[in-house]
This record gives sequence, C-alpha cells and structure tokens, in this order.
Amino acid sequence: MNANTALPDIFRSLSQHAGLTRQMVKREVLGRYRGSFLGLLWSFVNPVLMLTVYTFVFGIVFQARWGHGSGDRLEFALVLFAGLIVFNLFAECLTRAPGLVLSNVNYVKKVIFPLEILPWVSLGSALFHAAVSLGVLLLFLLLTGHGLVWTVLLLPIVLAPFLLLIQGLSWLLASIGVFIRDVGQVVGMAMTVLMFMSPIFYPADALPVVIRPWLFLNPLTFIIEQSRDVLIWGRLPDWTGLAVYALIASAVAWFGLFWFQKTRKGFADVL
Repeated sequence: MNANTALPDIFRSLSQHAGLTRQMVKREVLGRYRGSFLGLLWSFVNPVLMLTVYTFVFGIVFQARWGHGSGDRLEFALVLFAGLIVFNLFAECLTRAPGLVLSNVNYVKKVIFPLEILPWVSLGSALFHAAVSLGVLLLFLLLTGHGLVWTVLLLPIVLAPFLLLIQGLSWLLASIGVFIRDVGQVVGMAMTVLMFMSPIFYPADALPVVIRPWLFLNPLTFIIEQSRDVLIWGRLPDWTGLAVYALIASAVAWFGLFWFQKTRKGFADVL
C-alpha cells in the first residue's frame, strides 16, 4: 500500500502547498463573480435574498411550524436555512468533483503539480460561501431577537468530520470522473434525491419510527441535525455519534485519497 495514503498524510499535501491552495481558492472565489456589477458582494446578497424569501413564503404565506419548536413564524425559515447551508456545502463540492481533473487538463501533464489539492481548492471555495451564509443566518438571528447561543462555537467541531467525508468522496469522484464521464450526471441526480431525503424541509421525528433509522444512513442527516442543535437550539452535540461519524469519515477520506493516488497515473493516457 502506498505510504503517501496513510491517514496522517491526508493533510500533508495541503500543508506543503498551503500557499498555492490559498491562491487557487482566492482565484476560484473571485473568478465566480468576475465581470459582474456587484462583484464579490453577490456572495452576501444571494443568501440574504434566499433567507428573506424563505421567511416570507414559509413563515408568512404558509405559516409553517417546525415540529415541536417554539411556534415562532420565523423559526421554520431559520431551521430550513441552517439545513440548506450544510446541504449546499456538500452538494457544491460533490457536483464539481467529477470534473475537477477534466477541467484542469493542463495540470495533468505537469508532473510536479499536486493534483490532489484540487478537491481542497473546491472545498475552500465552498466553505467561503458557506461561511457567508452562516454569517447571514447569525445576523438574522440577532436582528429578529432570537439571539445567539454559546454552542455556536462548537460548529467547527461538528463540521470537521463532515469536511473529511466530503474530501474523501471528492477524491474518489474526481478520479472516477476521468474514466467514466457519465458520473457527473449521476451525482447531479443523487444530490436532488439526497436533498429531499435529508431533514431539510422537515424534522427527522416527523417520519414514522420504522422509517426514521433509514434516514440516518444518509450522510447529511446526522450533521444537519447536529448543526441545528448547536446553531439554533443551544444543545450540545452528540459526542458519541460524532466520534463514530469521524471514524467513518476518516476511512472514506483515506480510501478516497488512496484511490486517487493509485489511478492518477492513468489520467494522462485518458485525457
């Protein structure tokens, strides 16, 4: 087995090429809004607009309430938005993953270029937009009188294993996408299914008891629930559940990097 795929080495390439990764993330973020009138400000306008729409539609028009929540008409929009932040982070990285190598063919020919950092760049860009959306959510909580709970500080701990899982799946999909071009279409459809099979628009306890355990086979379910706990409800995370999730995420990350490094020798032949 390749020594470069040992678990402690998952972050080695990132640390060795931290400067290059930062520059590529910056270029990725700025490039998305290059040429637009508002420029980078769009990254703030978009989540503000979406949260406003959710508040109006679900809180005022439908007067939706979240399970056994407080009954606040704004609560549903806030809980929904928190779930979408997690989902969008996951979906943005994985939908782009199959095309990461394909869209950077010029790097494949360069032996010295660390192709394995491409998923890190994608994750960095997605994290920037997730952070902006999170800032909008926290600001909205303050402006609407809901206040902030101290458990917000635990969010990085909740998301850490989730990010590791995203990286592992991104390495795997980036490699497979080189050899099987249809995988991008499959991932796109899978994200649509996962969005409705995750407790984003409904609480997990709204499902029948018989079906509920199956919902947690979805890798998004646990993290969405835990993120809401620390962001909105002020509850401590499920430490045992996080530990198990971290072990599984570490295994996925290890396998994803192992697969990527094993198959990268064939990239140039296919491309």
